[in-house]
Amino acid sequence: MTEKNTTKEKWDTVIEKLSTQFADGDSLNLDAIIYLIGVQELGQGHRKFKKDEKVNLMHIAICKLLEPYGYYEFDFFDNDGWPHYKEKTKLPNLKPGEQSVLMKEAIVNYFEALDFF
Repeated sequence: MTEKNTTKEKWDTVIEKLSTQFADGDSLNLDAIIYLIGVQELGQGHRKFKKDEKVNLMHIAICKLLEPYGYYEFDFFDNDGWPHYKEKTKLPNLKPGEQSVLMKEAIVNYFEALDFF
């Protein structure tokens, strides 16, 4: 595989690979990828999650993704093994398109750190 240079190319690779692995080739959206990262970060394997747990998984992922940007910092694992983060810096007010760009960039960086590409 050739080296992917741009964030857009890497984002497309993330979507392609994860969609093939987890969605039978149907294209996953940003929220689905954030959810998968939350499941990965929880580290309890594949199981059924309640609705509130799914929201918490997405929160875990967002904190983990934005930690390198200085917005969150890992704090502790609770008795059930769920990670908790504390806010270090308030997120700036971003337009929805800007939020999407930030999250996609953070996801690409997350997967780069895992030698995904």
